[in-house]
Amino acid sequence: MADEVRSFSEVKSTLVKRPALDAKPAADATRKRDAQGRSYATGRRKNAVARVWVKPGSGKVTINSREEAVYFARPVLRMILRQPLVVAGRETQFDVVATVVGGGLSGQAGAVRHGIARALVAYEPELKPVLKKHGFMTRDSRMVERKKFGKAKARRSFQFSKR
Repeated sequence: MADEVRSFSEVKSTLVKRPALDAKPAADATRKRDAQGRSYATGRRKNAVARVWVKPGSGKVTINSREEAVYFARPVLRMILRQPLVVAGRETQFDVVATVVGGGLSGQAGAVRHGIARALVAYEPELKPVLKKHGFMTRDSRMVERKKFGKAKARRSFQFSKR
């Protein structure tokens, strides 16, 4: 066996010294921005997936190369989409560019909302507690249940007849 160690001070001296890690990283280290000053995030809801870029601007929202009012004609969907910006108080400070695929309009609006919240946190990590408190950072995992064989729908059975 190796050398005998008789006290704790000897054990301490045999340990390999590691450089101390900074408890608090630099503020810019946690911010994720590309060369154009944009932050990127992916948002999901039901079967919809949204790729979202957030950059400083005037508050313009573009979805699949169309204005938000054209793509989401219903005011409720536009309200859902803008919730993270309103809660963070940044509705006129950032431009949002998103591409969405899959699902229906409701799921797509929820996916863009999730993506905007995550991109805002990537841009400004200080916003995370506020957005998390309002539930925008959590992915809504509710999905449509699949249809099972031998059933009319996911759970609905065919009408029973004794004869």
